[in-house]
Amino acid sequence: MRVSASERQQVDRFRRARRARSLAVIEGFHALKHALRFDAQIIEVLCSDADELQRLAQQLAPDLQRTVLEIARPISAQAFSDLMPRAPRTGVVALASRPTTDPALLLADPSPAPVVLLEEPRDMGNLGACIRVAAAAQAAGVLVTGRHDPWHAEAIRGSAGLHFALPVLWLENLELHGRPLIALDPSGQPLRRSALPDRAVLAFGSERRGLSAALITQASAALAIPMRKGVSSLNLATSVAVVLFASRIPA
Repeated sequence: MRVSASERQQVDRFRRARRARSLAVIEGFHALKHALRFDAQIIEVLCSDADELQRLAQQLAPDLQRTVLEIARPISAQAFSDLMPRAPRTGVVALASRPTTDPALLLADPSPAPVVLLEEPRDMGNLGACIRVAAAAQAAGVLVTGRHDPWHAEAIRGSAGLHFALPVLWLENLELHGRPLIALDPSGQPLRRSALPDRAVLAFGSERRGLSAALITQASAALAIPMRKGVSSLNLATSVAVVLFASRIPA
């Protein structure tokens, strides 16, 4: 099937957006649904099947049905498949502006909710799952170090669009602004609610490497998730979920 000149321009625009630090590519209906519910600034929505999009909106997000149908524009199946490396089964993709927030403002916020710090995560889908958990647990935000963009399209797919529900920020230098830093590390004391203070920065490393020695040294405490003997680690998003929801248990 031939792609029209206007569709080729749309494909090029979406491909460029993947490298733009000011934009976010939102793949799939569930991600778009959450982005809209949390006031994302949507620039463009494309769909491969308008009738299917209407069915999905009516079934899964009736509160957003009118909005979705008003902003979505149809595109040929061939052009849609060219928009991204792995087209979502729900047949919809969008562009949005990334929210801009200063990490210092997030860390200086006096509210008691914890901040999640992910040190050099490598799997974008798992990173997105951590953000999804953090949004569900009402964390204050997610800070990410390392070379991978936390707003990568795969991460947004993994979070189901919940990047827009809380600040998700790339961090170069950690200034705690009076927050206690809690390292999650197997060498730490067993996790318990009383060891999770208000406003904590909860630091997680990767499954393979864990946290760096420098970050563990900087922490005011190290905690370990109790596990059955012989089980070496948990998935990163699972670890984040365990600790965040433990922090929500009344002390």
